[in-house]
Amino acid sequence: MTIEATRLAGEWLDGFAADLGRGDVAAAVGRLAPDSYWRDLVAFTWNIATFEGPEAIGAMLAATLGDVRPGGFRIEGSASDENGVVSAWFGFETAVARGRGHLRLRDGKGWTLFTAMRELKGHEEHQGATREEGVVHGALAGGRQTWLERRAAETAAVGQSEQPFCLVIGGGQGGIALGARLRRLGVPHLIIDRHERAGDAWRKRYKSLCLHDPVWYDHMPYLPFPAHWPVYTPKDQMGDWLEMYVRIMELNYWTSTSCEGAEYDAASGTWTVRVLRDGLPVVLRPKHIVLATGMSGMPEIPKVKGADGFAGKQHHSSAHPGGEGWEGKTCIVVGSNNSAHDIAVDLWEHGATVTMIQRSSTLVARASTLRRNGDAGLYSESAVQRGIDADTADLMVAAMPYRLLPDVQRPVAEQLRRDDAEFYARLTAAGFLLDFGEDGSGLSQKYLRRGSGYYIDVGGSELVARGDVGLRSGVELVEIRPHSVVLSNGEELPADLIVYATGYGSMTWWAEKLISPDVADRVGKVWGVGSDTNKDPGPWEGELRNMWKPTQHEGLWFHGGNLAQSRHYSRYLALQLKARFEGIPTPVHALAPVYHKR
Repeated sequence: MTIEATRLAGEWLDGFAADLGRGDVAAAVGRLAPDSYWRDLVAFTWNIATFEGPEAIGAMLAATLGDVRPGGFRIEGSASDENGVVSAWFGFETAVARGRGHLRLRDGKGWTLFTAMRELKGHEEHQGATREEGVVHGALAGGRQTWLERRAAETAAVGQSEQPFCLVIGGGQGGIALGARLRRLGVPHLIIDRHERAGDAWRKRYKSLCLHDPVWYDHMPYLPFPAHWPVYTPKDQMGDWLEMYVRIMELNYWTSTSCEGAEYDAASGTWTVRVLRDGLPVVLRPKHIVLATGMSGMPEIPKVKGADGFAGKQHHSSAHPGGEGWEGKTCIVVGSNNSAHDIAVDLWEHGATVTMIQRSSTLVARASTLRRNGDAGLYSESAVQRGIDADTADLMVAAMPYRLLPDVQRPVAEQLRRDDAEFYARLTAAGFLLDFGEDGSGLSQKYLRRGSGYYIDVGGSELVARGDVGLRSGVELVEIRPHSVVLSNGEELPADLIVYATGYGSMTWWAEKLISPDVADRVGKVWGVGSDTNKDPGPWEGELRNMWKPTQHEGLWFHGGNLAQSRHYSRYLALQLKARFEGIPTPVHALAPVYHKR
C-alpha cells in the first residue's frame, strides 16, 4: 500500500503543480474536495492563515500566484494510506523561499494541504557545512579581534551607536526563542526584560513549580535538552537553562530593563520606545516591536466587597512566593486551574489548612496518563528513537487545520476518561466540577480556545479527592471580612491568606499599556482560534488571533505560547522579519485587510 499511496500522491501533486505553474486556478481547485482546507505558514500568503473550501482557496491562489511563482514540487519519502486517506510530505520552492508541505487525499481529491516556508533563498542560516570559520588565520594590518572582543563591541553598540531592527519586549522563553532565530538569520535585535537575570521569570515563581509538559515537548530551537534532563523540569533548572541559552546563542539581551512607552511614526516606519535600563532612561528606535510578554496580560483579581479591610495577606498567584511561613494558618485559594492546584499543594506541604474555591468546572488530565498514552506519540522517547525530533513533530502537528482538531482530539479525551474512570469518580465524589471541553475535545482544544480552564494533574487532584485540600465548588467569593471570606452560598470560612489564582487578561492589554488604547482596539483580540478583527463574530480565520503574524498595526507583532509553540512559530515570525529587513516584498494575504508594506 505504501508504494501505491506514494504513486497516487505523486500523480496528484504533479498535476496540481502543473496547474499552479500555468496559473490555472480553476483546474487546481478542481482537484480539491468540497470540504478541503489549506493551511499556510508564510510561504504563499506572508501570513499564518487557513483557507476553507475550494472557493476560499481559489481566491487565495488567484491573489498570490503571480508573486509566489511556486515550483519544484516533489514528494519526500513514502506516502501512507490509513483508513482511505493518503498522506504525503512534499518539498517545494517559491520565488524567494524554500518550503515543506503536506497533503492528504481522500477519494482521489485534495482534502488538506499544508505549506510552510523553511528558509529564504540567499539568506539561509549558516549551519553544518556552511558554518562560519570562527577564526581568521594569518597576520592582519591593524591586528585582529578575538571572538570575545567582537562580542563585547557588538553588545556595547546595541541601542547606542546601532539601533535594533527588531525590539523584543519580554525575555522569557518566547522572546529568547525568537532572539535565537533572529540571531541565526542576521537580523539586528534586542531583547529587553525587567528581571535582573535571564530566566528569573521562572526562578521567582513559587518554590514547588515544575513544568507540566514533558521534556520532549519543551526543547528550545537549535539546542535540545540533554538526554539526562528530567521529564518535568523544575523552575530553577529551567531558569538556569534559559540564562545559559542566552549566552551560548549570543543574544543581545538587556536585563533590568522595562518599557515605559512606545509611539510609531508611520512616515519613517520607526518606533520610538522609551525604556529604563538599570533605572536610567534610554530611547530606542526599532522598525519592529514584538510583544513577547507571554500569552497573558494583566493579572486578573476579582473586586470583592471588603477586600481593603482584610487583616491577613492577599495576592495574585503570579506574586505567590511559596508556602513557607504559613504552617498552621488557614489559606484560601480562589481558582481551580494549574496555578491554583500547584499553590494549594505547596501550602498544604508546608502545614497550612487549605481550601480551594472552584467557581466553575475544570478539565483535569493526569500527567501520568497523558504521558503513558503519549509514549508512542510525536513528543516522547519512542518518537526520538523513531527519528522524530521536535522539529519534525512540530510540522506534523501543524499540518492539521485547527477546524479538524476537535474530531482528532475527541477520541483522545474519551480514552483518558476510560483510563482514569475510577480517579474521576473519586474526584467528582469530593464535589469537584469536571468537564472535558465544551464539545468533549479535551485539553489541547481548551488551551487553544481559552488558554485556561484546565489542570494537568501532578498530584493536586489526589489531595482534593481525599479531602486533604478542602473544596467549595460552584460558588463565588462575595465578601471579605477582616479574618474570613463569605461565599455566594452564605458560608463563611476563616482566612489568614487569600491567593487569587484567577488568571490573566488578554495579551492585548500590553499593547494598551505600552502603546495606546487606540492601538489595542485596532489590533483586536490576541489568542483563541477565530477572527483577527476586533469585531465578534468576524470572518473565521481558523488560526490563533494575531499570533506570530502581521497585525492591524504596521511593525507590531505578538509572540508567545507554550515552549513548543514558541519554538516552532518563532521560525515563521523570524522569517517575516528577515524578509522585511532585507527589503523582500511581503504582500500579506488574509480574509480581512492587514496593514503591510510591499
